[in-house]
Amino acid sequence: MNQHTFDTLDFKQIKETIATFTLTKEGKGKIESLTPSTNKKQIEAWLEEVSEAVEILKKSASVPVHGLDGMDTLLKNMNKGVALRADQLAKLSDFLDCCGKMRRYMKDKEFYAPRVSAYVEGIAELPDLAAEIIRCIRNGRVDDYASKDLLKIRKQLAIQEERLKEKTLQLIRSNKYKTYLQEQVVSQRNGRYVIPIKKEYRNKIKGTVLDTSASGSTLFMEPEEMAIFQDQLSWLLADEEIEVQKVLNYLTGLVEEKEQQIRLAIETMVHYDFLFAKAKYCRSINGFKVGINESGEVELIQGRHPLLGEKAVPLSCKLEKEQRALVITGPNTGGKTVTIKTIGLLTLMVQCGLHIPASDQSNLSIFERILVDIGDGQSISENLSTFSSRIVNIIEILKDTNEHTLALLDELGSGTDPGEGMGLATAILETLYEKGATILATTHYSEIKEFAETHQGFINGSMEFDLSTLSPTYRLNLGRGGESQAFAIALKLGIHPKIIERAHQVTYKEKKCYPTDITDAWKLRELEKQVIINKYQNRKKTPKTEMNVPLYHQGDNVKISPTNEFGIIYTGPDQLGDYIVQIKGEKVSINHKRINLYIAANELYPDDYDFDIIFQSKENRKKSKLLSKKHDETITIEYDE
Repeated sequence: MNQHTFDTLDFKQIKETIATFTLTKEGKGKIESLTPSTNKKQIEAWLEEVSEAVEILKKSASVPVHGLDGMDTLLKNMNKGVALRADQLAKLSDFLDCCGKMRRYMKDKEFYAPRVSAYVEGIAELPDLAAEIIRCIRNGRVDDYASKDLLKIRKQLAIQEERLKEKTLQLIRSNKYKTYLQEQVVSQRNGRYVIPIKKEYRNKIKGTVLDTSASGSTLFMEPEEMAIFQDQLSWLLADEEIEVQKVLNYLTGLVEEKEQQIRLAIETMVHYDFLFAKAKYCRSINGFKVGINESGEVELIQGRHPLLGEKAVPLSCKLEKEQRALVITGPNTGGKTVTIKTIGLLTLMVQCGLHIPASDQSNLSIFERILVDIGDGQSISENLSTFSSRIVNIIEILKDTNEHTLALLDELGSGTDPGEGMGLATAILETLYEKGATILATTHYSEIKEFAETHQGFINGSMEFDLSTLSPTYRLNLGRGGESQAFAIALKLGIHPKIIERAHQVTYKEKKCYPTDITDAWKLRELEKQVIINKYQNRKKTPKTEMNVPLYHQGDNVKISPTNEFGIIYTGPDQLGDYIVQIKGEKVSINHKRINLYIAANELYPDDYDFDIIFQSKENRKKSKLLSKKHDETITIEYDE
């Protein structure tokens, strides 16, 4: 699989949608790295666990997958010789609590989800560690009761801080400092209590200046009477920090002892988030688990493109081992490209272990490579035309193709001379088939449709078109190529049948009647205006030029241009100078301008030769012989002319 395939088939959009169902950034990251597998047992296991997860969601949609926030940072800080912070330990406590909830959640799921519920065994119960963290950590900090020494120190801190506050209040209320104060307010600078002194009285007070106001008129000083209390408080704070660090080191040691269990629990919870995100997505698209095989057979039943939702027309397609190349024809905007992209995308999804919006009776093959040539890959920077860029892509496809490849080719050979493009497309299809690939190709070339009709291993398909509404139905019909709808559409839109008949004759070198269903007299007159020629447009009538039609006889062997085929004259010429010529057992109307005498009939056959042997079927000749002997009303002869 390559990035071009993922981009062309919109697989990135599928992953982005699945990621919206995750609850953690770790689960989202795992979805972003989701890639198809080619291992059948692994894919089957993935599909089965998604099926179980879907069943769990049907019973209870609220899965306790959370608490992973900060766990990646915690794992990185383990065994680094540094104690974990109190907030990190608090997050670990939340995670362990979430793990307990998951164990309880999965307890009653083992009967209908044995595989998924068994994963919870990877989440170890760590009640002692959880209890110790809860005892020592409260509200994101080490609790007073984490140790006896810490409790003692914090009580002393509270007493000392209260004394310091009282001493500070005494100072600002005393007459000694009343004159020097800017205002009677106590504040802190760098964790030490200070009083605001007017700048001009700096030398009147013994103490240390810790800060100055923005204007410089106020000095924030610590009087020496307060210094001793401040120092005692600082010593106690240092003792507190030492004791807090002891508690954090103790808890970090307990956590590091359980590192492997914690890592496994985190991996399990991330996998649960990943798994249930896939299951939620599969439910949102009404997906089903389908069968898989390694034989190259594709049987998609009522499949829908997941990005089109309910608007998508269900698609059914079957490719067997003997017929593994499908050529799809049909009108523009008829859904050919969407059809091959749908099959490619659904195959990718199944190989990623996802349920797909299709019947559970569907069965898709596992492919090592899905190679695509879809859309306009024109490169301005490399100065490549559309045709050139697509050929460059085709070259890479030809290099990488083997018997485990699914090749998706859209409008193969387009963008160049139709004759050469058709030949190139045919040769590429033949080569890919010989290399063993399973092929889905779309085309406008009728010659490729004929090629698929006659070559073993190929099957034709067509996109259905509703002539009553002049719009495609987007349904795929297998087994026959699409009929050209240009003439039928033109007739439906009001082109005169005679013009359509002439167009058919020019295109297919045969006559065909196109009747009109118009009965209204006024509409018929309007229709006839398309073909009425004004005989009086010139004052003088232009004399008709008489056709110089060469005379051929029944049985003459003639050569037809430009195909250089040989045929035998049956009847003719008619008013238009057309002869009926038998070519390869079929009678075709051909204009005299395309006919050249090759060998005259009198050189090939005796004078009394019965030409019915050439032109009539054996059954008709037998009936003719019977009628020559006696009249029989039950015998009818139909001549194909």
